[in-house]
Amino acid sequence: MNRIKSINDLAVTGKRVLVRVDYNVPMDKNAVTDDTRVRASLPTLNHLIKNGARVVLLSHLGRPKGAPNPKYSLAPVAQHLSQLIKKPVAFVADCVGAQAEEAARTLKNGDVLLLENLRFHPEEEKNDPAFAKKLAGLGELFVQDAFGAVHRAHASTAGVPALLPSAAGLLLLKELDYLGRIKENP
Repeated sequence: MNRIKSINDLAVTGKRVLVRVDYNVPMDKNAVTDDTRVRASLPTLNHLIKNGARVVLLSHLGRPKGAPNPKYSLAPVAQHLSQLIKKPVAFVADCVGAQAEEAARTLKNGDVLLLENLRFHPEEEKNDPAFAKKLAGLGELFVQDAFGAVHRAHASTAGVPALLPSAAGLLLLKELDYLGRIKENP
């Protein structure tokens, strides 16, 4: 297998880095009940923060059927992530549009922004090129770290990486390493 371009190959300082994470986590009463997937993203996030990236996180949560639904909001995940990384995580109640653009544009080096659930827009699952372009416009680089979603041909997993310089995050690299070892020595 050819060497995969990794987050370590990107010059991230001062750059807006879109990171596709998998924060499809169990919730109860607007609280994360199992943060395994959020914690799995921390090595990539900490690397980006330490290296002065302006981090914009993209994720889905559940199956809201292409429309906003408070039950599937990522706002509680932003609060939980803030506790884990011991710094504020900004949150915008949409993943595209003027608010998302402004929030991404005004990030400082080391800041983290989590955008609202991608699946509140039916264009995400349809891999709509115009939607992918809107998402890509929020960043300068793209890091894929959502192993659980990487196989999907959605706007955030297939469309955006076709538009921005892209690399694998540390979690994705770890999962690929495990798969490679199993393949070589079942």
